[in-house]
Amino acid sequence: MQALGRLVRVRAAIALATAALGLGLATPAAAVAAQRSAVPTQSQASINDFYRARGGAPLWFAPNSGLAVRRLMDLMGSAQADNLNPNRYLTRGLTRAVRAASRGDPRAVARAEQMLSQAFVAYASDLRRDPNVGIIYVDPELRPVPPAPLTLLNQAASAPSLATYVHQMGWMNPVYRQLREALVGRTYRSERERRLLAINIQRARALPTGNQRYVVVNPAAQRLYMYENGQAVDYMRVVAGKPSPRFAQTPMMSAYIRFAVLNPYWNSPADITSAKLAPNVVKYGTKYLRDKGYQVMSDWSDNARVLDPRSVDWKAVVAGRQIRLRQKPGPANSMGRMKFMFPNKQNIWLHDTPQKDVLTEDERLVSAGCVRLEDAARLARWMFGKTVKAQGTRPEQKVAVPRPVPLYITYLTAVPSGSSIAYFDDMYGLDAQHAALSRRLARN
Repeated sequence: MQALGRLVRVRAAIALATAALGLGLATPAAAVAAQRSAVPTQSQASINDFYRARGGAPLWFAPNSGLAVRRLMDLMGSAQADNLNPNRYLTRGLTRAVRAASRGDPRAVARAEQMLSQAFVAYASDLRRDPNVGIIYVDPELRPVPPAPLTLLNQAASAPSLATYVHQMGWMNPVYRQLREALVGRTYRSERERRLLAINIQRARALPTGNQRYVVVNPAAQRLYMYENGQAVDYMRVVAGKPSPRFAQTPMMSAYIRFAVLNPYWNSPADITSAKLAPNVVKYGTKYLRDKGYQVMSDWSDNARVLDPRSVDWKAVVAGRQIRLRQKPGPANSMGRMKFMFPNKQNIWLHDTPQKDVLTEDERLVSAGCVRLEDAARLARWMFGKTVKAQGTRPEQKVAVPRPVPLYITYLTAVPSGSSIAYFDDMYGLDAQHAALSRRLARN
């Protein structure tokens, strides 16, 4: 790697190397063979297209590339932090090629240029794959997919500073880069923190890149964040699912928020109906349902009829018989004034809440899985670009989001906080499960 410091002397050979690339100089067979295991044939064709479109102008050895080569080599050399094998990127061969290029031979520069692009494409593509950490992809298009090689190279080439782009891992979410820096830089204070960084960096791989608007909910931190241009522009407290039983936990999922519902109904989950609501009916009579705005429905369909609550055996409901209880819109409705929908089989959504006192507590994992918002109206203003209000008292007023907003419900127990990392308790036990699985795999 010491040879990288001598790259200044390469600049005099850049014009010759550029001409060689522009004339379609073939990468020597040895270099192609060295990189073949990392880069598929179609990717190599895209890399060739990239240089052809540039008239053969170099990327890594351009006069303004700065320390880009060193930065890339450092990243690939520490790829174990990404749970990747550094040997896949053949950094020893790259080091030799870069050292040869530093002597100024135009063919050596052209060879190293090609090999660096091949390695970059392989490494960035590997990082942008689905980390397979248990995320539910409600909308499959939000599943991480490696960009086309041509896209990766064009994004790198269009960066104001290639060295900064590589150093900051511009093809990844900033949260990923900050967790990785803490892991590689060994800024953790204990083995526990090191382990949490290694676990959470994999979850962070599924977070989005680019400058689009999106929402991140992190039940471990009990926070919701609104992002624009790669930066959190606002955040709020949330109430998320209980740690136990398991089905009450708020799951990791990626989905598009497609519409809001104003004056929503609330359908009580069966466990809440039997454990909390039915005992109150037994104790206080059906007047309890009228006072709280509940209706007994004939079934769970959209065409369900309202039934007389006196026709129900409420002691049987306490014992486990399932019925549908629907709460009408109003001040006491558990959904509050609005909910944000990303239709999913798990029946998870974001919603307002009349129980604001819970949001002042330090520990706010008490819901049945959905996410209660500190300020639903503020989220609506950010999402719609205006204040959203119900038109009259009609229930279930649906308002489409002009442009669906990606939502990422993750589970990060290690989160960047300024220049340091904040750590949270493993309330759902997912870190412990990951560690146990890793130990089993290591034994095998």
